[in-house]
Amino acid sequence: MKLGLSLSYQSRWSTPADHLALAQEADRLGYAVVWVAEAYGSDSVSMLSWIAGQTARIDVGSAVMQIPARTPAATAMTAATIDTFSGGRFRLGLGVSGPQVSEGWHGVRFDKPLGRTREYVGIVRRALRREVLEFDGEHYTLPLPDGPGKALKLGFRPLRADIPIYLAAVGPKNLELAGEVTDGWLGIFVAPDQVQGQLASIAAGRTRAGLDLKGFDVVASVPTVLGDDVAAAADVIRPHAALYVGGMGSRKQNFYNGIATRMGFAAEAAEVQDLYLTGRQRDAAAAVPQDFIDRTSLIGPKDRIKDHIQRYAESGVTTLALHLFAADRESSITTLRTVAEAYEAAGVA
Repeated sequence: MKLGLSLSYQSRWSTPADHLALAQEADRLGYAVVWVAEAYGSDSVSMLSWIAGQTARIDVGSAVMQIPARTPAATAMTAATIDTFSGGRFRLGLGVSGPQVSEGWHGVRFDKPLGRTREYVGIVRRALRREVLEFDGEHYTLPLPDGPGKALKLGFRPLRADIPIYLAAVGPKNLELAGEVTDGWLGIFVAPDQVQGQLASIAAGRTRAGLDLKGFDVVASVPTVLGDDVAAAADVIRPHAALYVGGMGSRKQNFYNGIATRMGFAAEAAEVQDLYLTGRQRDAAAAVPQDFIDRTSLIGPKDRIKDHIQRYAESGVTTLALHLFAADRESSITTLRTVAEAYEAAGVA
């Protein structure tokens, strides 16, 4: 298992300089990859380009580039460009986002996400191979019929035609699709005791494609708080967990609420959602079960974190990506260093 770093989008609590400093420290420490997110603020592509130009060895990955935000051809152009100027260090993470962002921000209907994703990934792969781009699908048609457009191919030869593609997936069907059409899974709120079931779904997709799990990258993004007081460390993560379990999506469709439900927290997840959607965010955070946070995070002192790293490695996770919850740049860098020491002590490299 390798270590990675997950950087969120820019907010009033962070600056681009902070994120660059963390990426550079992770590079120095030997972390394998730095992932950059996007929602409806800072975009992942700009941040990744900036980081790639100021690091030497660490891979740079999008977690995620939103499928409704870009055409598949634009995504292929971007992936080929970043991969080429970074010397083959780019990983393309994709995701359909959710109904609120897809329809409210991008103006793209959130319908048939599995079929749309399958076609999208197929077009990106064809474009990266510099095939003449012709596609006749349910969601994408290239070139458009009865118009002046003609089938084109990527206008330069990229460094790699086989840039690794990852899918952010939550439910069983999405996990199967990740296994079938991509090279890795980007997981959130991943609990070691749940991974084997998730791998079974991924393996079903791999089998459908005539593949096995060898070489498939299982990436778990884990909230990380270093400290002697485990309960206090969990409290730092509670607002984040409540936002996702309670506030992402609607009562009818919240993928992260579904994760908590499948982990055995159905009643608690419903309570968190009720509180959050009625404007009681602090109460929602307080209602997030301690066990949910503990099973999906790295919290506590170094020795405790070492034990949790071992559990993730034994579960089948192949990249453990730290999502740091620290007060400032200095404490974030301290956490990066301490977890790297715990990783070495765990003996899972």
